[in-house]
Amino acid sequence: MSISKLFFLSLFVFGLVGCSGDIFLVHNGNMPSSEKISQIRKGQNKAEVESVLGSPSAVTSFDNRTWIYMSSTLKKVAFFKPEEMKRDVLAITFNDDGKVATIKNYDLEDGRQINVDTTATPTAGTQLGFFRKYFGGVGAYLPIAPSNSGDSL
Repeated sequence: MSISKLFFLSLFVFGLVGCSGDIFLVHNGNMPSSEKISQIRKGQNKAEVESVLGSPSAVTSFDNRTWIYMSSTLKKVAFFKPEEMKRDVLAITFNDDGKVATIKNYDLEDGRQINVDTTATPTAGTQLGFFRKYFGGVGAYLPIAPSNSGDSL
């Protein structure tokens, strides 16, 4: 066997060994235990819920009436895209009086993939006109910067 074939064979073997099949399970979130969730009843106020479950993972931004507790488990293998194995979401909605109105559980089957639109939204005032485009830098170049030493001549 020639040296070049031996070199490429050893490079191939080391490459296979380097791509290990290690699987990492990564857990994210702060989902309370089932025992704690079972203590929550309709009519409890926010302070009671927080004392049992702790702070929520997120609060809805429009009305601040829904608290969300969530967790997920991801499987990571080498350089491949992570795969979500498990997802748990608990949504607690409060009424206008701050009392628990609904308690809903969601899992991975309830979720859906959302395609994000990457096109930019045009914003008024960001497009340069003719004069600003070609003459906007006039006077901005100062070859000798003024000193701030306070010395005057």
